[in-house]
Amino acid sequence: MKAKILKNDKILVTAGKDKGKTGEVLRVFRAQNKVIVSGINIVKKTTKANKKNPQGGIIELAKPLDISNVAFVCPNCGKSSRIGISITKDGQKERICKKCKGVVKE
Repeated sequence: MKAKILKNDKILVTAGKDKGKTGEVLRVFRAQNKVIVSGINIVKKTTKANKKNPQGGIIELAKPLDISNVAFVCPNCGKSSRIGISITKDGQKERICKKCKGVVKE
């Protein structure tokens, strides 16, 4: 399945413990169909002492969400919607919002 959500897109979480929260996509894992979103799906993890963290301890980490549990939020209309692909007259592809038909800038 081709993921239409890209890095720096604003998304809305539609399922899970963070349902209803919005955030910005930091990274997309296309092979696993997962995304990492800023401030969403934060877990606490214990770590051993290392050079980066000499004392060790508990760190907070953003874990990936399945791409089916997030929805794109259109920057034009502000609503969650699907993304379509439109071809311009000069042959360029552009992403469009399915609700407001507006062009989504990358």
